[in-house]
Amino acid sequence: MKTEQTIHKWVHKNPILQDIIDLRPTTWINPYKKSAENIPNYPIQLHDIIEASKLWDRFAPFFRVAFPETKSTNGILESPLKRIPKMQALLSANAIPIHGNLYLKCDNALPIAGSIKARGGFFEVLQYAEKLARNTKLLTTDLNYSIFYTDTFREFFSQYKIGVGSTGNLGLSIGIISAKLGFQVKVYMSGDAKEWKKDLLRLHGVQVIEFSGDFSIAIQEGRKETNADPKAYFVDDEDSEALYLGYTIGALRLAKQLEEQHIVIDEYNPLFVYLPCGVGGSPGGTSYGLKKIYGDNVHCFFVEPTHSPAVLTGLITGKMSEISVQDIGIDNITEADGLAVGRASKFATEISRHVISGIYTIEDDVLFRLLTQLMDSENQFLEPSATPGLIGPQRIANTDYAKKHNIDMNKVTHIAWATGGDLVPQMQRKYFYNKGKELL
Repeated sequence: MKTEQTIHKWVHKNPILQDIIDLRPTTWINPYKKSAENIPNYPIQLHDIIEASKLWDRFAPFFRVAFPETKSTNGILESPLKRIPKMQALLSANAIPIHGNLYLKCDNALPIAGSIKARGGFFEVLQYAEKLARNTKLLTTDLNYSIFYTDTFREFFSQYKIGVGSTGNLGLSIGIISAKLGFQVKVYMSGDAKEWKKDLLRLHGVQVIEFSGDFSIAIQEGRKETNADPKAYFVDDEDSEALYLGYTIGALRLAKQLEEQHIVIDEYNPLFVYLPCGVGGSPGGTSYGLKKIYGDNVHCFFVEPTHSPAVLTGLITGKMSEISVQDIGIDNITEADGLAVGRASKFATEISRHVISGIYTIEDDVLFRLLTQLMDSENQFLEPSATPGLIGPQRIANTDYAKKHNIDMNKVTHIAWATGGDLVPQMQRKYFYNKGKELL
């Protein structure tokens, strides 16, 4: 923990930090956000995102044969964008009315891994596998990538190892795709990771290394052990450009869906996106990609648990990844296992500082209530950590954000990004639902 004197100085400079320390739900509007034209020249640009998206096209034949559930989409992995009017009406009846239209980006339904983490996790592993295969002349660009699902390729990849530190969903994504390709895989999991996620990984032939501490300990130990092996590759959730690039591609896919549904995004019809946030990579990459496409017509907000406001703490204090929530006396204990992160990503948070419009925090009980309400109104299941974006329109409407930016909220398209849930076992779903019912 930082000294009381240091914390006092931070609170004096940013009084909202006291609310965060006291675990009160907080909404912070980002004073460091820059206009699209003034965002620094970061390594990833729109042409990089477009080029990266072609990797998914190259691997589509592999997915078709390796994962039969992708045959109907010709090997393309994508999730639906659904309007949720009944949930919008339910939320509006109980609090501030939600103006505009509320949509759910259903990454809980992404094939194979059932979470947003597949966008970044799959991408980084596939990029690494392609590089290995090309470097050893096993692969040329004119080959059909279904060849990756052959004994020759699996035997080749079996001499290499992949490691990742995870609270749950990233580990599932990395573990499933790596094992399918033939890699030896170790997932270093924090104490808050759900048991069913560990069991599922083992079922796929993945070695799970458990730690009693939080995410920071798991990733630190995983990084150390993996990097010591010259034939091992570590997917670093705290500092990976490839992981981040994979998440940006979700923005391209969303833009296509908006166009297909004839949803106009421009100066007079802005887009508000609400993204659950753990270490900050997946929401950061998604937001950055959207900013590259829509410029100042998109407004992205992160959501963190009151007990795990890692990115918010880093941004408010200015310490970014150099500070943890434990440093200011917060325990980092939350039911939202995917968001149970005490320290922000260095790479992602530096960029998000200039890109996102704000962050709000949410209590665990609200996550369960939203889960149950969404099931009752739309028959749509999400895991608790995937629900917090649903109240984003109301949290932002309770600020002067729209007034300051001259936005007519009746013309806003709101998207709550649902980050996971389809792999949750039925017994666990029932428990989550009933808990929400009791809280309601």
